Amino acid sequence: MRTRTLLAAVTSVVVAAFGLAGPAPAALAAGPVPHYLMTAFTNSSESNMHVYDSANATSFALVRSNAYTPPSGLIRDPSVIRHTDGYYYIVYTTNWTGDTIGFARSADYTTWTFLRNVVVGLNGSTGSTWAPEWFKDSDGSVHVVFSASTTGTAGQFRPYRITATNSALSTWTSPTPLGIPANYIDSHLVKVGGTYHNFLKNETTKYIEHATATSLNGPWQFVGTGNWAGWGSGLEGPALVRLPDGRWRIYFDQYGTKRYYYADSSNLSSFGAKVELTGLSGTARHFTVLREDVGDGTAVATGRRSLRSANFADRYLRHRDNLAYVDPISTATDRADATFDVVAGLANAGCYSFQSVNHPGRYLRHHTMRLVLNADDGSAVFRADATFCGRAGLAGGGTTSFESFNFPGRYLRHYDYAMRLDPRTSDAAFTGDASFTVTAPLG
Repeated sequence: MRTRTLLAAVTSVVVAAFGLAGPAPAALAAGPVPHYLMTAFTNSSESNMHVYDSANATSFALVRSNAYTPPSGLIRDPSVIRHTDGYYYIVYTTNWTGDTIGFARSADYTTWTFLRNVVVGLNGSTGSTWAPEWFKDSDGSVHVVFSASTTGTAGQFRPYRITATNSALSTWTSPTPLGIPANYIDSHLVKVGGTYHNFLKNETTKYIEHATATSLNGPWQFVGTGNWAGWGSGLEGPALVRLPDGRWRIYFDQYGTKRYYYADSSNLSSFGAKVELTGLSGTARHFTVLREDVGDGTAVATGRRSLRSANFADRYLRHRDNLAYVDPISTATDRADATFDVVAGLANAGCYSFQSVNHPGRYLRHHTMRLVLNADDGSAVFRADATFCGRAGLAGGGTTSFESFNFPGRYLRHYDYAMRLDPRTSDAAFTGDASFTVTAPLG
């Protein structure tokens, strides 16, 4: 039962009591801030999935090793999406031979739950089903494109697709050939305008090639064959992501040397030279990258600030016994605990972090979705947990809301006056609980 004993009105009495003139408007920020989520298996294990994150699509930090192990079989080639229900889903290769692909999901991309293996029905245990990849079409339909051979690992693979028939992603159509010739594997699809682009491996030449079509079912025209991009052969596992400036980045695995590379393009027709992905090269294998945008470009005044609750005007965000609350403020200790240095985000300078002024080196961060005050341990996980992106206040009226950098769609809000990280909802209670006025410092 919610405790709501105070009026949810902003009163001038409180402002006058502490002399809290609002800060001068900060300069407009550049826009939403992206982060890039990666799921991969590694050279050391085909049975454990690792999760990485990046603020720039280049430097990836390990979020959690062994984040998911299926109940049986392998987890090769994990592909990740975020579905309309707010969950993250992976689809993956379950074994070297067989006719199944595996599915798991997560609310926070660090703890995963096995859902099911789906039988795609291509010659049972004597066939091979590899490298499933998510593809969301512009009409909202969700597909998985995979490579299959009816005669096992030595056979000729070709791409197929299945399409989700319900919003829970639990039922699927029968496989449909994509219309690509035999001996191609590792299809990765993106759509730009009315054109589908398929980057895939020619299993004969070992080059990554490029085909286009105006329908998901083809016909497909190869527009880049052989060494068209200058990357050489012995490549597999292409995966694409779009960068904030509109360019595309393709990642691929030079599996013979166990190295990973990327290359960039402004038009998907011509790409630059391959660049080794330092930090991951030699470790990660056949991954996909999911870009998520956080915040809306709302700028927050930096320096010493306090945050007043939008719906409980006499309460401010403060730390107490290393936990965060919205509390009434009366004593000097209260005022100090409710004052923070608002600084550039530890994980991304386009967002913000909140450092305690009376405990320097300690920051507000979420831990199991509760907002706490912890010392910076220097880890990538801490930096991401302590970074929040500005959004126009959900409650309006010149307020500001804060979206989690590493869990887009979750906002800082108070619930029974305890601060936590919750998924956004549209009800009035949430919008008020998740909105704050950034004021002059109390302490």
